[in-house]
Amino acid sequence: MTTKTKIITISSIIVVLALAAFVFFRFCFVYSSGVNAGDINYFQREGVIFKTYEGKMIQSGFKSATATTQGLRSNEFIFSVKDKAIADSLMRCSGKHVELRWKRHFGTLPWRGKSQYIVYEILSVKDPVATESVF
Repeated sequence: MTTKTKIITISSIIVVLALAAFVFFRFCFVYSSGVNAGDINYFQREGVIFKTYEGKMIQSGFKSATATTQGLRSNEFIFSVKDKAIADSLMRCSGKHVELRWKRHFGTLPWRGKSQYIVYEILSVKDPVATESVF
């Protein structure tokens, strides 16, 4: 092998390894994981080519004392689900309070869903407490 061929071969191997590392960290590496609790606003199956399960959960809470406006706030947690069994369970949870375990990736893949947050476990489901009217 000539010097030029060795340089091209080594450079090509370095580029391929760098590209593989980038793809792994961007799409496969789990950046963070955790649990969120809230009320399921909607959960649906959507997509043109890749049908994925997408949902939105509303988390309520109070603003901090350092915020410029005081009062109640609402956080939205938008997530995707890969597992059909979990998706079928969440389809029946609209309007219920749930705790979901998720993992977050840096990037999204079309067959995995539109969100970086992928739900992989349902920890609990609670029916909302019915309150009586005081009128």
